[in-house]
Amino acid sequence: MEYIGATGVPVKLEAVPVEEGIDFHFILSFAIDADPSGNTQNGKFSPYWADTLTPESVAAMKKSHPNVKALTSLSGWSLGDKVLRWYTPDDTQQWISNAFSSLSSMAQQYHLDGIDIDYENFPRHNSSFAYCIGELITLLKNQSVISVATIAPYHKTTAPYIELFENYGDVIDFVNYQFYTDKVRKPKFYVEAFKIRAGQFDKEKLLPSYEVNGRGIQGDAFFDALSLLEENGFGVNGVMIFSADASSSNDYYYERKSQDFLLNST
Repeated sequence: MEYIGATGVPVKLEAVPVEEGIDFHFILSFAIDADPSGNTQNGKFSPYWADTLTPESVAAMKKSHPNVKALTSLSGWSLGDKVLRWYTPDDTQQWISNAFSSLSSMAQQYHLDGIDIDYENFPRHNSSFAYCIGELITLLKNQSVISVATIAPYHKTTAPYIELFENYGDVIDFVNYQFYTDKVRKPKFYVEAFKIRAGQFDKEKLLPSYEVNGRGIQGDAFFDALSLLEENGFGVNGVMIFSADASSSNDYYYERKSQDFLLNST
């Protein structure tokens, strides 16, 4: 899993190394339920990722690499200086309908296979997120608009995502938990953090994650942590990286090494 296009860097899909024999999911970041000023649109999502990530480039990447899937992530942290928040729609059914329509059109235009859920701010009294998002994913899957759905909680948002996963886990394929927000820097502590989240979500769907030039564990210590996870009985079923934008300056070292690890993993 690789987030791409969130920071404005003119990154290109074809620049990212993709090995055969492995599922590679690009997550276009982000599709946002807001106009350019940050005003909410009642479920009408629009693409805000880098202009270099065109429908044609997605189609070309998928044609040259049949093992590639394309997703879009919903929301993210902010749109410019505007911090994005989950809000309770006045009419949840209308929000679900609008979201289904707008994301269906986006999926067709950009050749998308799925969505990732990355809402990161919630009102104190949140009662609608799990229902709206769970029903949206279910509808998109039932209508064969998408085949993959993932969620991206972090340490401050586990509660709403646990509720979502408990009620709709059957339609959620992977958990892209943002382990770098736990700020652990040593492999043994990374494993302890993984154990905690494995207890909150399905350990088989939970992916270790890495932030390039960012928070948490850094450098090759991440791969030491992956080996230690296997030694502790966890199947490393994938890796989530944030993001290709940052990796473009180091020749995608972590993407190359992650794929090598997974292809040679027991």
